[in-house]
Amino acid sequence: MKMPVLLRKLHYWGSIVIALPLAIMIGAGLMLMLKKDVEWIQPSSQKGIVTNVFPKASLTELYASAKSVEQAGFTSWAELNRVDFKPNKGIVKFVSKSNWEVQIDTQTSQVLQVAKRRSDVIEAIHDGSFFADGVKLGVFLPAGIILFLLWLTGVYLLITTEIAKAKRRRRNTIT
Repeated sequence: MKMPVLLRKLHYWGSIVIALPLAIMIGAGLMLMLKKDVEWIQPSSQKGIVTNVFPKASLTELYASAKSVEQAGFTSWAELNRVDFKPNKGIVKFVSKSNWEVQIDTQTSQVLQVAKRRSDVIEAIHDGSFFADGVKLGVFLPAGIILFLLWLTGVYLLITTEIAKAKRRRRNTIT
């Protein structure tokens, strides 16, 4: 079998094999590209009363303010998924395991915003870890590798096709 024919068949079947995981990766990836622009995906960062200074409140005081927000579900440190300090904005974000984000002013310990944070779930869908580690490594990783190979074979086929067309055009103009 000639190389171009083999590559076309690999290109065809490879694209069928990765169609569903690739659609999921692309859809989630597009949403992640918009996470700073769409509040539904990730809440925008608020600003504290003072920025770029050391927090006046201790971490314990800041967390106590976050715990006062019932919907976030902070009952203990174990419910905490992430703490994100934003000194240039004068805030700290506490993100719960249930993906609620509570933004606290680092100077006053005042709750500035409470919102659902969906970007972490979308990121887990994008890399396949949302489904299971086996799916991430057994489906999404191979799909990414196959996509890269499809890109390589597609570039090869494009170049060889264009070279063949140019040769034909040259032959036709000479005769």
